[in-house]
Amino acid sequence: MLRKYSILFILLFITLFSFGQIEDPSDKVKWSFSYEQVNCEVTLIATISMDEHWHISAANLPLDCFSIATSINIDENKDYQVFDSIIEPEPIHLYDTLIDEHLYWHSGTIELRKKIILRNKGDITIKGYYSFQTCDDTHCLPPYDENFEINVKGCSPSEETVTSLSEENTTNKSLLLIFFLSFISGFAALLTPCVFPMIPMTVSFFTKQSKNKSAGIKNAIFYGISIILIYVVLGTLVTAVFGSDALNALSTNVWFNIIFFVLLVIFAISFMGAFEISLPNSWINKADSASDKGGLIGIFFMAFTLALVSFSCTGPIVGTLLVEAATIGGVGPFIGMFGFSLALALPFALFAAFPGWLNSLPKSGGWLNTVKVFLGFLELALAFKFLSNADLVVQGHYLERELFLAIWIGVFTVLALYLFGFIMLPHDSPIERLTVGRTMLGISTVIFIIYLIPGLWGAPLKLISGFPPPMAYSESPFGVGSSKGGVALTHNSNGRDSDTHIGPQRLPVFHDLDKGLAYAKKVNKPAFLDFTGHACVNCRKMEENVWGEPGVIEILTNDVVVISLYVDDKRELPSNEQIEVEIYKGKMKKLKTIGNKWSHYQAKRYKANTQPYYRILGPNGEDLANGSADYEHHGNAEDFSEWLNDGLTLYNEAK
Repeated sequence: MLRKYSILFILLFITLFSFGQIEDPSDKVKWSFSYEQVNCEVTLIATISMDEHWHISAANLPLDCFSIATSINIDENKDYQVFDSIIEPEPIHLYDTLIDEHLYWHSGTIELRKKIILRNKGDITIKGYYSFQTCDDTHCLPPYDENFEINVKGCSPSEETVTSLSEENTTNKSLLLIFFLSFISGFAALLTPCVFPMIPMTVSFFTKQSKNKSAGIKNAIFYGISIILIYVVLGTLVTAVFGSDALNALSTNVWFNIIFFVLLVIFAISFMGAFEISLPNSWINKADSASDKGGLIGIFFMAFTLALVSFSCTGPIVGTLLVEAATIGGVGPFIGMFGFSLALALPFALFAAFPGWLNSLPKSGGWLNTVKVFLGFLELALAFKFLSNADLVVQGHYLERELFLAIWIGVFTVLALYLFGFIMLPHDSPIERLTVGRTMLGISTVIFIIYLIPGLWGAPLKLISGFPPPMAYSESPFGVGSSKGGVALTHNSNGRDSDTHIGPQRLPVFHDLDKGLAYAKKVNKPAFLDFTGHACVNCRKMEENVWGEPGVIEILTNDVVVISLYVDDKRELPSNEQIEVEIYKGKMKKLKTIGNKWSHYQAKRYKANTQPYYRILGPNGEDLANGSADYEHHGNAEDFSEWLNDGLTLYNEAK
């Protein structure tokens, strides 16, 4: 019997000890550094080994992704030049429908690589730090960072080396997607009134110039290649003028996004018929006269004439493509122009080679201008994406989600009225009856408008995910037209407390611990501590699946004061609060951010560092005997409401 109780005591001791331990991210994910050096080019290699069931986020995440990217940050130093991009293996991709978020992560053992150019012949020490957040299937640990340094042999590079490596800087966006969009845009440009009528003229030219069928095919192929060459040179010039490094930064540059917005609005107004963007007639006349010379030179200048004459229709499309491709940088503009010109050149080359196919083409008419106007409306809608980017960067909150959607609803409503013939623009022909194609396009536009409308009330709108501002960037978190009083009155009779913010389930929450505790004492309610994270998937699952359930939402709304503390808040602490603390045994760290502060507070007070993590405090801010709650043990409404009710009972007993 004694032996039996001894074993039980040992097991109980082990259990208590294990629950009291803080999980160290560096125990789950281990980093080591090495490097490869070829002359003055150093490739820094980070080998990362993750324990089974644990993973880290990818290094290269989409701009609208809220996960915390794994990063390697190298200190600035005149002895070397660092390139921003991190080369990584293809990450695992998962779309989580619950939080409406695309997730990208790595597991097992991987390598991350970063390129550096040395600029000093003496031996060099490269210093920096790495950061990551690791999660398993049940919870995430707080973000972790650690310093590193590595010694390399010095070298002085030539300018050619620096330039060639600069062009290798990778990007987050897919070049394949840019090619596809450009290819589709090329076909759209083909259906404009500036381009489509030129197909028969081109066929007539080649019919007269070619002595036989084989010569016609050869000339047609060269004509198509000439069109591609002209547009690709344009894309290459854009890259050369701006430089790949500058282009990579465009997507987050406020002024470039505003300039792009203005350009696209001008393009849209041009397509709608207010004016035409055209090149000087002298350019067109010179190119046209050069095309009369015959031979391959004449064919090339005929292609050049096509590009100049059709500029009023193709210019806005090309400009839009260059705007989007330029934000990718590198070979983005080159790929974009290749896709566009390939789609534009193929029909010309094919009809020139096989003129008999002309009989299958529809006749020119008013439908061509309809296509042009339709593209103008799309340009106008797309323009606001760039204005939204600028607003998001500066966190101006001028163009928030509801206003963005309202603008899109307005633009596409006018487009629907135009397609159904209720509105006519300057160059439209009278509409006697609607064609089947125009009717179907109008119906599709109306369906799209109906789909957008619920977004004003908080619907996620997954079909256009990435275009509007994120859900959290909202002008009215309660939804357009909804009543704000119900939840707000839980804090005071004049509306919600000035120190609260709109939290999950539209609850008023504090983000400042001291203010939240003071308010809880003032209104004689328990404080509900919510240790959470912006990139915490299980936190979102808990908030979406459990917080809003009957038996839970009533307590969170009426009976407690919610204090949400974000452990991954990257905002910097005031200098007087940036102190050195011990985070693990023998390991010191300076608290630099608000997230560092709350992560350390959770670890020091509760010996825990996973999120979500919940506590209910007593009348004097003391911890109650019902302990903590989390996603793993309270991930359903029944268990969580029972825990909440236990906390309320203990609070009332302690008064």
